[in-house]
Amino acid sequence: MRRLLPASLTGRLVVAVVTLTALVAVLVGTSVTLVMRSYLTDRLDQQLTESVGRARADLLRNGFGDDDRRPPPGQSDGLLSLITDGQRAIATYIDTEGDLLAVPSRVQSELADTPADGEAHHHDLPKYGSYRAVAVTEDGLTTVVALPTRDVDETIASLLWWEVLLGLAATVAAGVAGRAIVRHQLRPLREVAQAAHEVTELPLSSGKVDMDVRLPARLTDPATEVGAVGDSLNHLLDHVATSLDARHASEQQLRRFLADASHELRTPLATIAGYAELSRRTPDDAAELDQAMRKVESEASRMSGLVEDMLLLARLDAGRPLEREPVDLTLLVMEALDDARVVDAERTWRLDLPDEPVGTLGDEQRLHQVVTNLLGNATRHTPPGTTVTAGLRAEDDHAVITVHDDGPGVPAPLQRTIFERFSRGDSSRTRASGGAGLGMSLVRAIAESHGGSASLHSVPGDTTFTVTLPLHR
Repeated sequence: MRRLLPASLTGRLVVAVVTLTALVAVLVGTSVTLVMRSYLTDRLDQQLTESVGRARADLLRNGFGDDDRRPPPGQSDGLLSLITDGQRAIATYIDTEGDLLAVPSRVQSELADTPADGEAHHHDLPKYGSYRAVAVTEDGLTTVVALPTRDVDETIASLLWWEVLLGLAATVAAGVAGRAIVRHQLRPLREVAQAAHEVTELPLSSGKVDMDVRLPARLTDPATEVGAVGDSLNHLLDHVATSLDARHASEQQLRRFLADASHELRTPLATIAGYAELSRRTPDDAAELDQAMRKVESEASRMSGLVEDMLLLARLDAGRPLEREPVDLTLLVMEALDDARVVDAERTWRLDLPDEPVGTLGDEQRLHQVVTNLLGNATRHTPPGTTVTAGLRAEDDHAVITVHDDGPGVPAPLQRTIFERFSRGDSSRTRASGGAGLGMSLVRAIAESHGGSASLHSVPGDTTFTVTLPLHR
């Protein structure tokens, strides 16, 4: 069946319109034919009833023995009549000339078999054809009158031919008009398809993609079928454009990451190579050799820490699960602050802890790294005498860790990128040790891997880093 239908939607709709038109034409023609046949047959039966009365009156007036009979007034040609009183009978036929003719005995017998119930009955009479007959018995006299159905049959046959011709004409007109209307109504759908085709021609594999292909408002009305498709396509294109922008940003971030990582690794590698060359040239100078080895160890340690940070970020990006054990954040913050106080005595360190312990589920070592990075950031980027406060509180279902300082604050341009990898501030905020700028990105990555978040609020004299984690009671 599918092979017989057109492949295009336009063709299928036109076929549906033509089929429905043909079915309607058949139903209407059949109904009209049945109604018309019923109407004409009723008229013929009415004529039969009237003819019965005229034939009976004529017989009563002229009697059975009148050999020079003429048709009664008002009787039509083709009429067959049979009148009998049980002993005598007279049967006549009115021809097209209006003369009365004798009726064969076989036809008389057929007419005599008509039930005398006053209802019309159908007969196929030899020589005469199709007739309808009515028989009435009154005062011992039976009158049978029959009229041909020829006029009814010819009228119905003519009507059928006209119905066929008009039905075919209506079907052809419906096909032509339907094709034009369907093509016009589906024009918006072709515009939608054209927009989709334009998208397929865009280079989406790499680089920045300017996807400005969108459907106009007239094609995005959800109240219409085509509008619903257009609206969905626009939403899809918006989603694809957002995804492509995110992919491009990720590609750019990866390029920056590789460039920055290469730059950060190049310095310690060059230092190691230089001191290794120095130790080779002065193998007998113990002091020079010891200094070279110390420098090599220092740079190797720095490079090892950088590589470990990048590997940790890579594992977090890959979604590798961390440990999920109960962690006492109160104790963790206290220990991290004590360590910072020992390392840096030039700043004032304070604790702001709740009366009740606050805990979470997570990797204690990584969470300790989060707090240590935040406190180390304050050490490196604030002047001596700055007050640094490590705080912890429970809010609803979250544990909130804060590190606040009253230093000069984070420059506005840096605030937007401080949690990105290899993000560094100006000279006043740069670590004296020449850090790689991965500390804050690790803070955010570890927090998010625990189902939390990291944020910053900073103005001169009031800088607060906030880490939110799920609360575990």
